[in-house]
Amino acid sequence: MCRKRSCLAVLLLLLLSTNGWASEPSIPEEEAPPVPPKPPARPWYYLTRIEATTLALLPREGMGEEEGYLQVEPTFILDGGRDFGVNVGAPVRFRMWGDEAGATFVRREDWDTLSDWGQLVRGFRLGSEYTPAGVWLGGLEEYNLLSGHLVRRYSNRANPDYHPAGGVFTGTLGALYTEAFASDVLGARLMGAELSLDLEHVFFGKPQYPGRYTVALSGVHDWGRAGGRAPSVTLAHVDVTAGVLIRPDYEAHVIVGVGGRPGDDDAWGAVVGAGLDLGRRTLRLRLRLEGRRQHGGFRQGFFGPDYELARFQVAGPDGGPLADAAFPDGYSAFTEAEVEWDAVGLGGHSRHFTLTLGAEGFSWGRFDVDGRAAVQLFERALEVAVKGIAVGAGKPGARYLGAAEVRWRLLGGKLYAMGTGGTLLFPTAEGTLRPGAFASVGLGVDNAR
Repeated sequence: MCRKRSCLAVLLLLLLSTNGWASEPSIPEEEAPPVPPKPPARPWYYLTRIEATTLALLPREGMGEEEGYLQVEPTFILDGGRDFGVNVGAPVRFRMWGDEAGATFVRREDWDTLSDWGQLVRGFRLGSEYTPAGVWLGGLEEYNLLSGHLVRRYSNRANPDYHPAGGVFTGTLGALYTEAFASDVLGARLMGAELSLDLEHVFFGKPQYPGRYTVALSGVHDWGRAGGRAPSVTLAHVDVTAGVLIRPDYEAHVIVGVGGRPGDDDAWGAVVGAGLDLGRRTLRLRLRLEGRRQHGGFRQGFFGPDYELARFQVAGPDGGPLADAAFPDGYSAFTEAEVEWDAVGLGGHSRHFTLTLGAEGFSWGRFDVDGRAAVQLFERALEVAVKGIAVGAGKPGARYLGAAEVRWRLLGGKLYAMGTGGTLLFPTAEGTLRPGAFASVGLGVDNAR
C-alpha cells in the first residue's frame, strides 16, 4: 500500500528488538472522593512501551491530498507513587506517501513551533491532594477549573496540528485553596486561576470536612498568541458552594454563581445547580445538574471541549472566532456525569468501564453534547473506546466530530493489535477549519496486563 516492504521491515525490527516492555498507565490529575483514605507508600517502578502503526490522513469534501505515514510511538514511565510520576514519549510520523511540494520526511506540522515540543511530556506529577502544593504537566483532557463555570471539559489538543503541554498548580494555605493552570507552558495562550476560601475554616477553625462552605473567585484570559493567532478574551466568575450532605464516601452540594466579561457590563451570566460525588472501592460517580442564564454574549463553560477550534471559527452559520461571536440571550440546562467502575477496585490504573458525558440544551433551540466511553472485555484482553462531540446541534452549521479505538491483546497479552479512526478539523491560515479524517492500524509490544 505504502512502500509495503519498508513498512513491514521497520515494524518487525521494532517488535523483535523489544524485550521487557510494559504498558502505559496514565498519570492523570486525579479527582478523589471526599476525604479519601491515604494510600500506602509503595516502591518506585518504571515501564516502557513501543507502538508502530500506519497512519492515513484523509481529506474530506475534496479539500487537500491524502497523506500516509509510518508512526512510531515510544513511551517511558517512571512511577514514584502518589506524589511523583513521569510519562514521556510522543508519536513520530515518517511520510510514506502523499509527497506534495515542500513536504518533509517527518511531518512538519507536528514539530514546527516551540509549543509542539510540549507533546514529549505526556505527564509529570509532583505532589498530590495530600501535600500542601502540587504540579501537573502534560496534555489536558476534559479539564475543569474547580467549579468549571469558565473552563469545563476543555482539551488543549483538539487542534490536530497543535500539541502543547499544559500545566496545573494546586496549593493550600490555611483556609485558602488555589488552582492555577496554563493550557500551554511554552506559549502565551490560555491561563487562569480560581481562589476558593473555606468559610467554615475562617470562622470556626479547621473543619472535619474541608470545603463544605466556600466562596470562590475565578478568572481566565486567552492571550491568543500560540497555536495560531486568534482574538484575546477575558472572563471572570464568582461562586458560592454549600455541602448539604457530607459523608466519608459521598458528598451532595448546591452552588450558585455569577460571571461576566470585565469591562463589559452588558455581558453577564448566572447559574444555580447541585452535584453529587460518590466514591467507593469499585465505583466512582460524579453527577452535576445546573440551570443557567446567559446575557450579552457571556456563557458558562466558554472555554469548553470545542474551544481550540471555536477560537478560530465558531460553530453556526455566522462563523468567525468565538471571542467576537454573538451568543443569544436565554436560558440553558446543563448536566454532566462521570462514571468509573472496576470489579477489582479503583486502586490501579485499569478500569473495566469508564463514561464521561456533558450536555447542555438552550432555550432557543441549540444543543451541545460531548463524551467518551471505554470498556474492557474478555479478562481485559479487548478494550474498545469511543468519543464524540456535537456543537450547535439543532441549528445550521452544527459541528460533529467522533473517533473510535480498539486494542486486542494476543499471545498471552505481550503483543497487541490496535486500530483507530475518526474525523478531524484542521485550522488554516485564513482562520477557517478544513475537514479531514484519519485511520490507523498497527502493533504494540509490552509485558503488562
